[in-house]
Amino acid sequence: MITKRRQMTVAALAAVLGLGLGSAGCAESTAPTGKSAQGDIGLVKNGLLTSCTHLPYKPFQFTENGKVVGFEVDLGDLLAKELGVKQQVVNTPWEGIVSGEDFNTAKCDIAYGGATITEERKKVVDFTKPYTNVKQSLLAKKGAGIDGLEKLRGKKLGAQKETTGKIYAEKNRAKYGYEIIEFEDFNLLSTAVRTGQVNASIADSGILEYYISQNPDTEIGASYETGEQLGLMVKKGNKPMLDKLNGVLDKAKQDGTYNTIYKKWFGKEPTQ
Repeated sequence: MITKRRQMTVAALAAVLGLGLGSAGCAESTAPTGKSAQGDIGLVKNGLLTSCTHLPYKPFQFTENGKVVGFEVDLGDLLAKELGVKQQVVNTPWEGIVSGEDFNTAKCDIAYGGATITEERKKVVDFTKPYTNVKQSLLAKKGAGIDGLEKLRGKKLGAQKETTGKIYAEKNRAKYGYEIIEFEDFNLLSTAVRTGQVNASIADSGILEYYISQNPDTEIGASYETGEQLGLMVKKGNKPMLDKLNGVLDKAKQDGTYNTIYKKWFGKEPTQ
């Protein structure tokens, strides 16, 4: 009787230990990489921070030697480091980002592209705190004499689809009497100015300041204070990710990392 009871006890103990070991093994194999650093943050791909953007948009993000680089890419890398993962950048149409569709279909964790924070966009995505201010500016061939929208009456003004530059151009079209030509991306937009397809284009001041530094045959003819601010985007309602990203940006601004990254890509210290 004693022998039989001991056998039963040993068998029961072995079963309990077996269950415990099996549970531990399962938890270890299924826990997503970086989970401890993330807290409640989930990622759409295990072990990766997936960032959506629309290329190219120098110096914010563009491809160089087969790799996506740029100012906002570096900001994304700061978040990836905080989460203990690597960043993967996905090139996707801009309208899918600012409509929130790319978040809703789990295409990405965060998104960026020199995105202006607007009330309309805030209905479908959540923005971080603003990281810089921006104006709308006119790009023209050097010496063209286009120093304001009033010089474009009867002429062609280029604007990128789904941007605040396009919105500003539409708002002032009736007053100044120009034709708006829409382009899919900034590369096509800027090329249209240099080839004469349009007389000028309108876009964010930051990207145009960088562009004219690389293309001295062009100039900024005029700039307009629109009160715009730029931010990074997350899925609407994803507070854990938003809080983490805001924390990373705050820390970078406090310890000087943000200024270093800004100067690396824009060639000067940020003014705000």
